[in-house]
Amino acid sequence: MKDNNGLGYRIIDTEAALASFAERLTRVERIAVDLEADSMYHFREKVCLVQMGTESEKVVIDPLKVPDLSALRPVFADPGVQKVLHGADYDIRSLHRDFCIEVEHLFDTQIACRFLGRSETGLEPVLNHFFGVALDKRFQKKDWSKRPLPPEMIDYAAMDVTHLIPLAEQLEKDLRERGRLKWVWEECRLLKAVRYPDHDGEPLFLRFKGAGRLRPRSLAIVEGLLRHRMTEAERKDRPPFKIFSNTAILEIAKSRPLSIKRLSMLGVLSEKQIRMYGEALIHVVRQGLDIPEADLPVYPRKRAPAVSPKVPERVRRLRLWRDEQAECLSLDPAIVLNKSLISAIAARNPKAEAELAEVEDIRRWQVEAFGEAIIGVLEQTDVATPKKKRKRRRRKRKPDHS
Repeated sequence: MKDNNGLGYRIIDTEAALASFAERLTRVERIAVDLEADSMYHFREKVCLVQMGTESEKVVIDPLKVPDLSALRPVFADPGVQKVLHGADYDIRSLHRDFCIEVEHLFDTQIACRFLGRSETGLEPVLNHFFGVALDKRFQKKDWSKRPLPPEMIDYAAMDVTHLIPLAEQLEKDLRERGRLKWVWEECRLLKAVRYPDHDGEPLFLRFKGAGRLRPRSLAIVEGLLRHRMTEAERKDRPPFKIFSNTAILEIAKSRPLSIKRLSMLGVLSEKQIRMYGEALIHVVRQGLDIPEADLPVYPRKRAPAVSPKVPERVRRLRLWRDEQAECLSLDPAIVLNKSLISAIAARNPKAEAELAEVEDIRRWQVEAFGEAIIGVLEQTDVATPKKKRKRRRRKRKPDHS
């Protein structure tokens, strides 16, 4: 472990130092955590720094020098030790992917800020508001996999955990005063379970924006272009978007150029990209055009379930109630009820809170805080919405030829 010349943190770059630090963590109540990764620079992103702080010490762990962080698993999994992170979604996924670390007793200060009605919830504006601290964000998009890291980059990384514990204490106090702390704890319990999805074996076009609007032939070309880009990205160890853009893929799939001249005329690739990938991209287009009609991919679509004609009116009234409630609480309306949840409630039309609690993705805190009001809105809507009378078809009288 290296002391960082009085700047308030130490660098951990040996297994012995990590084991010693992990042992000390068993005696604390709160730990601040942040990560730095290299997603902008490599094909397979990885965690490059783990910053951790307690009330008595602050460390920066270098997992490129100490790749085995299993010594930290017990404390991260300990429900008796609170882990404070800001915008934890990415960090929770990355800790599990790279180190099989699961996080218990999470407190996400960004979620807490949203539930206090703050419009700006990034760490920089939040710390500036509560503590007058200005973070230097010059290094936010740097390559954290490079070694040695400049001291000023490590200083920047360490600063992110310096104020997280006092911030969490202040936010918990404010949430408790407004009766919303329980709401945030539930959100954090759900967040700790997020993981990177396993897409092995799936067509790449399923994660490509705009693919659902393409015809099968263009979809086949998109898939070929995406696979070629992945191959090149892995070979060069670069993120796929730095090989060529999604915009280029979409335009090539639609225009289907069969010559370098036609490819150049699209204006979506640089001259350098055309020199490096032009012939291969044209080959991919030709392959897509040669696929038999019966073998072309089809974008999977879910058939919308039949709904009652009263659903649109329920949705409208729930939105009106939601917006009024959000204004009274000074909250983003999506926190009270988001769009998909409103639609699900309107379709289900629960008659009691117990039934409301069975709606997919609804939170327990939402049922407890707003359940009675939601049921009331639904009841009033159905009473106020007149039933449509079925039109009786008149039977034409046959002419009397008698």
